[in-house]
Amino acid sequence: MRFREKRIAKSVINLTSMVDMLFLILLFFLVTSSFIEQPNIKLELPSTRYASTSKLEERTLTISQDGKLFFQNEPVERKELISVLKNAFLKQDDKTLVLRADKNVPYGAVVDIMDAAKGAGLRRIVAPTILEPEKQP
Repeated sequence: MRFREKRIAKSVINLTSMVDMLFLILLFFLVTSSFIEQPNIKLELPSTRYASTSKLEERTLTISQDGKLFFQNEPVERKELISVLKNAFLKQDDKTLVLRADKNVPYGAVVDIMDAAKGAGLRRIVAPTILEPEKQP
């Protein structure tokens, strides 16, 4: 008596549709995520060892190395600075300005800008820095 051999059918899982779905999900997250835009202003912030870095980026005034002023990434003339700051903080409860200045900007220019900010009625000025890595002895 001859017995027929049973053929065992191997089941194969098709991964193509799963890879397609993962690609679509990845694409969805890339498109919907928000990216932090940095202005095209070349700036080298001073470094500190002990100061904490600031996370405030809402109202930013930037002083580039050549002394140009940018408020919210838009160029501002020095003579218009007080009126621009007054208008920007008119309806704001938190009158905090983030002042980003290149480390090569003269100290007098930074103090002049800080004085103009105080003249515009701002209560607090925050100056972000880059945290230096600790050196091992």
